Amino acid sequence: MTSISAVTAANPLLEGWTAPPFPPARVLEGRYCRLEPIDPARHLDDIWAVNAGHDHIWQWMPAHPPQTREAYGELLAMMAAKSGIVPFAIIDKADGRAKGHLWLMEIRPEHGVFEVGYITYSPVLQRTRVATEAIYLCGEYGFSLGYRRFEWKCNTLNEPSKRAALRFGFQYEGLFRQHMVVKGRNRDTAWFSILDSEWPVRAQGFQRWLAPENFDAEGMQKHSLASFNQSVAMAGSVPLRRATMADIAALEALKTAAYLPNEAISGVPSLPRMADYHSAVAQHEIWLVDGAAGPAGPLDAALVLDIAPEAFTVWSIAVAPDAAGRKLGRALMDFADARAAALGYDAVLLYTNSRLADRIAWYERLGFRFSHHEEMADRRLTHLRKSLSKSS
Repeated sequence: MTSISAVTAANPLLEGWTAPPFPPARVLEGRYCRLEPIDPARHLDDIWAVNAGHDHIWQWMPAHPPQTREAYGELLAMMAAKSGIVPFAIIDKADGRAKGHLWLMEIRPEHGVFEVGYITYSPVLQRTRVATEAIYLCGEYGFSLGYRRFEWKCNTLNEPSKRAALRFGFQYEGLFRQHMVVKGRNRDTAWFSILDSEWPVRAQGFQRWLAPENFDAEGMQKHSLASFNQSVAMAGSVPLRRATMADIAALEALKTAAYLPNEAISGVPSLPRMADYHSAVAQHEIWLVDGAAGPAGPLDAALVLDIAPEAFTVWSIAVAPDAAGRKLGRALMDFADARAAALGYDAVLLYTNSRLADRIAWYERLGFRFSHHEEMADRRLTHLRKSLSKSS
């Protein structure tokens, strides 16, 4: 039998937790779209124009498709008046017209939970940057208020919705059997979520996908949102996972153990050991090798990638001293090459303290070549570059 003290240790009090406010209904501005609190007088004509006759988009909705403009107006009026939700019209900023609607719903401030649902996208809105950005704006809004959990739920028979949830970075949690009766039919509900510790990484994926440089002249994506949201990978035979905010303490401990020996040679604190890992997790891709204790224990290794439109840089690589000899460093560097190539880069960059001759020699054996020196106030950095040509 598990003792009360053991349960308490595994489930500590949430330090500083206070319930967030109910989300105020306000305009949410994005690059491609704007979410406006639903106003039937302003939004009905636009929404009716793009949704009329497309009954298939209501297949999984609790409401039947409105057959007249007046019926659709009554539906929007119900949304605007309903308590406990925040309904938005989705405005395409390209022409200023409303082309769909969604709700923030199942809002439970006392637990820090909110859901995006009742998503009704017209055919002209589906599979567009606007459609994706609308979900990003909902998540960003809820987490900015202090919510802890962002939910997505759908009928388990609704395969497009389940694929969308995974594409957006929601994690599948399980199935609620006989959860609801919708239009006289049973609904088994699939549950998905993103936690506050995971959101900075998911937000980074949205931002990278939505960036103008991710689209060609015809508006086609260069890289998928799923590729930016990838959370697990293999470096050869070594399993990797993306870091979240929950990994910061373990990351800092690993960097201290791995980089302190270098400081005896360089004579200055190492840049990776001094870094702010809250910012690093939110801004970079950090790939982790878990130790024997799994995600809850010390890390064996970590790779931090700084991926910018103009360059792909190995920002840091660290291997725990007690994991030395397993060639984890080589596996992670090979993974960096593969990741850069998959994202369309022709080179991998890195830099290190110029006094770390053994480390520079190791990079050179991996195919890196000297690029230039950078003089800083307290150190000199050696920059190296590896071309990802076919021959390499």
